[in-house]
Amino acid sequence: MIILFDLDGTLIDSTEAILESFGVAFQTHGKEVPEDESIKAEIGHPLDVMFPTLGVAEEEVAAYVHAYKMHYRQISCAKTVLLSGAREAVILASEHATLGVVTTKTAKYSIELLEHMDLMDYFEVLIGREDVTHPKPHPEPIFKALSKLDSHKSQYWMVGDTPMDLMAAKAANIECVGVTCGYADESSLREHTPKFKSEVQFLSSKIISISALS
Repeated sequence: MIILFDLDGTLIDSTEAILESFGVAFQTHGKEVPEDESIKAEIGHPLDVMFPTLGVAEEEVAAYVHAYKMHYRQISCAKTVLLSGAREAVILASEHATLGVVTTKTAKYSIELLEHMDLMDYFEVLIGREDVTHPKPHPEPIFKALSKLDSHKSQYWMVGDTPMDLMAAKAANIECVGVTCGYADESSLREHTPKFKSEVQFLSSKIISISALS
């Protein structure tokens, strides 16, 4: 069995670091910082999609992304926490499945975060924004992750907190589970999967039940 996890809102909460870095990016360019809720509504999309949605002209996006990343890399470890139950879920999952991460975050910073949290060793692959041409909800990140793993396994799962995670899983023709511990609400997750849980801890029972099918 292979289980692929999203990162932000599924295993970690980096909201503080994200909001602060967006603030620095806008302030660096002398622009008014968007409301927190407007930024949070876009979390899950890659930065090159988020900034235009927040009003940045296409020709300026690269400069904003650079300013964001330069600040984010300095504060991300200090201002990111694991969600409750995430460590236990990952450890349990590793006993039943091969694990990977599929995220729209920059892979380099994602690896640093997971290493800081002593979790990276549980994952055999991590696919970030720079690893693909088309990020989630396109299936490319999932296909790329599976190509680096033993794709002869009989069960494939994507676990995430946004419709983009679930849409990518469906497009890749793998199973998906939505969790409401992140940035999307229950109703939006229900539109894309009948399987959702309100806490990360659900994986304990879910992993045990699906492992019997592998």
